[in-house]
Parts: sequence; C-alpha cells; structure tokens
Amino acid sequence: MLLKDQITEDMKTAMRAKDSERLGTIRLLLSAIKQKEVDERVVVDDVMAIAIIDKMIKQRKDSIDAFTKADRKDMADKEAVEIAVLTAYLPARLSADEVTAAVKAIVADLGATGPGDMGKVMAAVKAQLAGKADMGQVSAAVKAALAG
Repeated sequence: MLLKDQITEDMKTAMRAKDSERLGTIRLLLSAIKQKEVDERVVVDDVMAIAIIDKMIKQRKDSIDAFTKADRKDMADKEAVEIAVLTAYLPARLSADEVTAAVKAIVADLGATGPGDMGKVMAAVKAQLAGKADMGQVSAAVKAALAG
C-alpha cells in the first residue's frame, strides 16, 4: 500500500473517531500532496511523500521556535501535536552513529577529499538517506567527514 493511500485511510479513521486535531493535520498533509501532484503533473510516490512530510515537520519546528520566542505556548503545543502526527508516517530514523557511518562510506566511495566536494557528497547522501535521517544532522556529518 502506498503511503498516500495509508494517509487517506487514516483520514477516514480520524473522521469516524471525531479526532479533530489529527484530522486537521492529515488534511493539511493530503492537501500538500495533492498540490505537488497538480503543480508538477506527477503521481506522488512514497519517496516524494516522505520529502513532503519532512518539509512540513521542518516548518512546524520553525513555527515552534517562533511561537516560543513570542511566548505563545498554546500555539507551540498545537504545532508539536502536528509534528507527532506527521512523524508517524516517516520510516524509522537512523541513529547518529549510523548516519556518520553511512556518510563516511559515501565519502570513501566518491573519493571526496575536502569541503569543495560537499555538493557532490550531499547529492549522493540525499539520494541514499532521504527520509531515513534528519538532513541537518546529515549535513553536519558530511562537513565533519570532509574536514577530517
């Protein structure tokens, strides 16, 4: 079953359970997926769906920072609930050690030597680790691997 189909089924379940917070988040996610399909005239597969979910989680984390600075705990809590709902659709994340090991292997495979190879390494890493790791953490691991 495609991730998109699972999300649609979860929306129906949330409607039946009258779970308004979960339903609202799932509707936002399905809307983002539909927007991607319409804009780019493609059918969203699991990889694209995971990228959309990652982007939505990043937006919510940024919102939580802004709401916290503005002393709006109620809004920050709402965003945290949305992150919890969205995170359920992501595959299991790699640990920091696993990310570091994967990055070192890719750097060795590419023969990358310094910071000038960062773009080449990041492209390869994104292809391999998309959806499996936080890209901020991946970027830090790539910088560390190329520096040392």
